[in-house]
Amino acid sequence: MHSKYLVLGSSHAALEAATAIRFHDMEGTVTVLTRDSRLPYSPTILPYVVSGRAKPDTVVLRDEAWFNENRIAFVPDATVVAVDPAQSSLRLESSKSWTYERLLVATGATPALPPIEGLADFPFHVLRSMDDAIDLKAAIGAAKSAIVLGAGLIGMHAAENMAKAGIEVTVLELQPHALSGYFEPRASTIIEDVFERNGVRMRMGHTLASVDSQGDGCVATLNDGREIAADLLLVCVGVKPNLGFLDGSGVDVESGILVDDNMRTSQPNVWAAGDVAQARGFWGGMVTNGILPNAAEQGRIAGLDMADDSGLAPFPGAVPLNTYSFFGQQAISVGIARADEGCEIAESGDDANGVYRRIVLKDGRLVGITTINDFVDAGIMWRLIRRRTDLTPVKAAFLADPRTTGRKLMSRDWR
Repeated sequence: MHSKYLVLGSSHAALEAATAIRFHDMEGTVTVLTRDSRLPYSPTILPYVVSGRAKPDTVVLRDEAWFNENRIAFVPDATVVAVDPAQSSLRLESSKSWTYERLLVATGATPALPPIEGLADFPFHVLRSMDDAIDLKAAIGAAKSAIVLGAGLIGMHAAENMAKAGIEVTVLELQPHALSGYFEPRASTIIEDVFERNGVRMRMGHTLASVDSQGDGCVATLNDGREIAADLLLVCVGVKPNLGFLDGSGVDVESGILVDDNMRTSQPNVWAAGDVAQARGFWGGMVTNGILPNAAEQGRIAGLDMADDSGLAPFPGAVPLNTYSFFGQQAISVGIARADEGCEIAESGDDANGVYRRIVLKDGRLVGITTINDFVDAGIMWRLIRRRTDLTPVKAAFLADPRTTGRKLMSRDWR
C-alpha cells in the first residue's frame, strides 16, 4: 500500500501535522497509522477517565467524520515494527507493508519500567493508554489500598483520584520532592502538604526494592527495608520515546529522534515530532519535552515542511509549560523551575494558606514563573519567554502583578 504522506501516531503532533499537510496539499494522499485501536484521544485526558469525569468514547480528538471530510485515511491497530528509509517503506506487525514519499514519526512515548525485583511477576498498572485508564478504573473500584510509584503529574493525578475514591494511598518518589521536574522544593512542599491533609501518605526519597504477591495484592519492600501491603500498584516513573522500530533504519537517535528546526531527521523524507522527538531547547541543547503545546507546534511545523509550505516558521526551541489542578487548587509552572547563575529571583507567598509565587528573570527577561493558587495566564507567560520580551520598563509592575501586567503587554504588543 502507498500514501504520499504517511503519519505514524494519532495524538496531538500527528493530527496537527495531518491538518497542516491537508491545508497546503489538497490532493496528495494522507494516511494516519496508529497502534491504538481507538479514534484519536489525548493522553492528558486519561486521569479524568480514571476518575469517571470523562467517558472513553466521548473524548476523541477527531472523529470519523473529520477524517472523511479531510480525505485522510485513518488506520487503527497498525503497529510499525520496521522502517527502511532507503526504500521509503515500512512494515507492520501484521506483515503488511506501506510505501511513502514523506514520513512523519509521531509515535509518542511508552511507560518506563524500573528494575524492581519481582515487578514483572506482579500484575501492576501503568497509565499511558485508554485501555490502561479503563483497567485502572476497574481496579480502583475493587481496591482498598494502593501504592503509586512516582510523584510526577500522572502519579499525582492518579493518587488524588484514588484518595477521593476512599482508597488508602501511599506515594513513593525517589527524588526528595514531588513533581521535582516542574517545581522547586518550596512549591513542591506546599503540594505535598495538601496531599497529606487529604489522606495521601507522601514518602519522598523512597522507592521499591522488591514486590511480592500476597493474595490478590502485594507486599512491597522499600529501599530502606520497610514493607507496605497494598491491593494495587501503579507504576508512574516516567516515559521513554516509542522508537524501537527504528533500529537499523539509520535515523539518528539519542534520548529521542534527533531533529532539526523543521523537524527533519537524519534520513531524507523522514520527520519526527512530539514526545518521540529530541529537538532544540529554547536555552540550548537538544531536549525531549513531552507537553501538549510542544507536541502540537512540532507537529504543525513538520506538516508544513512535509508539504513544502513556504510560510513555515522554524521551531524556536522548547519551553516547558505545565498547569496542574489538585484537590481544588492550582499550580502553574512555565519556563525553568530552577535558576542558574546571573538570574534574579522574586519569591513571595503564604505557605500556611498554600499561596506561592516565584518569578525568575535574567537580563531583564522572564525565564521562569511558578505559582500556586496565584493565577497567571500560563500562555501569556510562555509567550513572554518565547518572545524574549524586555520587562525592564515594567519590572516593578510585573513583579507585583504578573497577571495584569502580562495582559497589558499582550494587548499592547501582540497585534
